[in-house]
Amino acid sequence: MGKVRAFGASDSPQAFLSREQVSMSRCRCKAGWLLLAFAGFLGTSPAAPARPRLVLKLGHGLPTTHAVHKAMLFMADRVQARSDGQMIVQVFPNEQLGNEKECIEALQLGYLAMTKVSSAPMESFVNKMKVFGVPYLFRNSEHFWKVLDGPIGKELLVAGEAKRLRGLCYYDAGARSFYTRSRAIHSPADLSGLKIRVQNSIMAVKMMQAMGGSATPIPFGELYTALDQGVVDGAENNAPSFVQARHYEVCGYYTLDEHTCLPDILMIGTRVWKKLDAEQRRILQEAADESVRYQRELWVEQEQKDLQVAREAGVEIIRPNKQPFRESVRPIWEEFQGSSDPKLAEIGDLIDRIQEVR
Repeated sequence: MGKVRAFGASDSPQAFLSREQVSMSRCRCKAGWLLLAFAGFLGTSPAAPARPRLVLKLGHGLPTTHAVHKAMLFMADRVQARSDGQMIVQVFPNEQLGNEKECIEALQLGYLAMTKVSSAPMESFVNKMKVFGVPYLFRNSEHFWKVLDGPIGKELLVAGEAKRLRGLCYYDAGARSFYTRSRAIHSPADLSGLKIRVQNSIMAVKMMQAMGGSATPIPFGELYTALDQGVVDGAENNAPSFVQARHYEVCGYYTLDEHTCLPDILMIGTRVWKKLDAEQRRILQEAADESVRYQRELWVEQEQKDLQVAREAGVEIIRPNKQPFRESVRPIWEEFQGSSDPKLAEIGDLIDRIQEVR
């Protein structure tokens, strides 16, 4: 029987732990992922069927109904088919293996093979990723994808290799817009005095400050309760996340100001990537590329469907004049362009290059 290599968490840690051990902190669970994966293969009888030679664990925080999750399942199917069952990608949704930051750190340590992250939390690891958080950076969807599919997008995918992080592809996460509990947002002035949940992102905080709101970073998994209890007055996200997380149940207004386009990124840890041979890398990359095309089609359908769900639930969909929003964040652009600080200048250079793409 051939040997099996597993990168990441085991299928079911609870199968190997007592009730008391399961209740231990997430951090301790993370430390045992590789041991548990190995334990799952012990005691296999000689008569057991041959098992795949390589298992890659992929953890993320989205629900199973989300277009990006479906795209990753599509990718996993393509990997298995292209490798004749010798490579398996196992997908764990709903933060089963940790939140975005924890999964990123697990990739760096080699405890987890792959994850899906928004570009926002990547800002803490890769300076160049901050460019995606510049409000109104992209003229439209066509401009956005021309940048991501071109040299700049490819450059950013590998910009984190020094931090043991490599991007395989971008998934469409639409444009982010504001939704609020009890006050409609028609202009930046309406954000004054409101606590708005943002991702753990320097750029998101800068944007809220420029628009006059109060930025409040909260993990996405805790946001429904925070909205319901009035800890925050609103948040900002795309329509599928707004609806599928059921935030429309507690927020009656959704303002399509579309301030940022933050792609989702399929990441692999370089510790795992370097252990793959050339054929395994080719199979994985080609499957990821195919899943991108599949996901973009799903996204368009999902976005329209979820907006309709919100309307039917009584949410007021607002299409504001975007110009006041653009003017309010102009100081963010000016902070980066022409700066003598190397890290700021790096973002300023990317802004200029992106604007030149036609």
